[in-house]
Amino acid sequence: MWRNIRVAILLLVLIWAAGHTWLERIASTGWKKPLWVGIFPVNADGSPAAQSYIEGLGDREFADIEDFIAQEAHRYGRELAQPVHVVLYPQLKRLPPELKKSAGLLGTAWWSLELRWFAWRAVDLGGRAPPRIRMFVLYHDPSTLQTVPDSHGMQKGLIGVVHTFALRSMAGSNSIVIAHELLHTLGATDKYDPASGAPLFPAGFAEPDRKPLYPQEKAEIMAGRRALSAQDAQLPAGLSAVVVGPATAAEIRWIRQ
Repeated sequence: MWRNIRVAILLLVLIWAAGHTWLERIASTGWKKPLWVGIFPVNADGSPAAQSYIEGLGDREFADIEDFIAQEAHRYGRELAQPVHVVLYPQLKRLPPELKKSAGLLGTAWWSLELRWFAWRAVDLGGRAPPRIRMFVLYHDPSTLQTVPDSHGMQKGLIGVVHTFALRSMAGSNSIVIAHELLHTLGATDKYDPASGAPLFPAGFAEPDRKPLYPQEKAEIMAGRRALSAQDAQLPAGLSAVVVGPATAAEIRWIRQ
């Protein structure tokens, strides 16, 4: 009986959340005024290396994300001078809820609610106004692992959980991951093969009409990699080597298709 009650309560909450998400989507992709994006750094592993990196972050650390979004929005005819404004907020002392790989549909829905509760209650705004979009950026000591856990951008609640390396030479690739998950919160979908990570043709190619098709000069932001051949793809070093493709532009309501 208690399980049925729990499921019923969860369904009611999800129905409310769906309506709220729809209203948030309309507001966040209207592109009438800048979207305020808050970056909340987190020491993912408690390491001195990650802590030192976080303490070295500055207010203009994420300017490349602002510039990338503005450049691409203008390329699609959007006239707003600064579509997103990215602000560094105080470091969080708690880790956000973790989405386990074994989580099914119900587990993922529950995690989504936990994350929204966390974003509302556990975040230190440092006396500032709350941002429209909250990006929890978890920094890892690169000497302790070769790959970071999967990142997630959640349209429900406009929240991102981004795993990055605490390494200055990887700041450019970190910005790509943050921008990728940021666009997820706005409704963009992945454009790569989940099994191989290869860009999907044509939506995952920066220039699907290029002749010859390979190598692509740039990567599509939601594909993440630049296709060098039918078998090989390469991670770009920074946002200067990335574009927003037409399919992604349509999903975030820059254009109609």
